[in-house]
Amino acid sequence: MQHARYQRLKLIMIFVIFALPMVTAWGMVQWGIGIPAAYTAHGNVKVDVPSLSEWPLVAPPENDQQTWTLAFDCSSDCLLRRDELWRLHRALGRDAPRLQRLRVGGTEEALPGETISEWQHQPVWHEAQAIWLMDPVGRPALAFSEHADAADILQDIRHLFKVNPQ
Repeated sequence: MQHARYQRLKLIMIFVIFALPMVTAWGMVQWGIGIPAAYTAHGNVKVDVPSLSEWPLVAPPENDQQTWTLAFDCSSDCLLRRDELWRLHRALGRDAPRLQRLRVGGTEEALPGETISEWQHQPVWHEAQAIWLMDPVGRPALAFSEHADAADILQDIRHLFKVNPQ
C-alpha cells in the first residue's frame, strides 16, 4: 500500500513539474506580472518621421534594401557630432558595412562612408541636430536627440544588428 502511494506521488510530481511552466506563462500573460513594461532602447522607439523615401531631400541616398541608414541633421554647427558618428561607424567593426551614414546639411566635405544631402524644404517633423536610425527598407526605427551619447547609439545599433541578422 505504501509503495502504491509513493508511485502516485511521483506521477503527480512529474505532472506538476511539466505543468508549472505552462501555468506560470499563462499567469504572466493573463495578469501582466513579470513582463517588462518599458523599452530598453536609449533612443525614442516611437518615431513620428516618415519613411526615408518620403523625405524632401535634394539627393536621396541609394539603398540596397540590406543597409541600415543613420541619418542626422547638420543644419547648425555639427563638427563634433559628425566626428562622433564617424567613430561610431568605425566602432561597429565587421558590422560596419551594414550601416550607411546620411548627413543632411552642413558645409564641410564628407567623411569616409558618409553621404551628404540637403533639405529641399525643412519638413514640420524636422529637429535640429537630431539623429534617426532607419531600417533597410527606409522606415524609422529609432530617433535620438542632439544630446544622445554616441556610446548609447552604438549600443542600440549593435542590439538591432544582433536581433536582425543579415
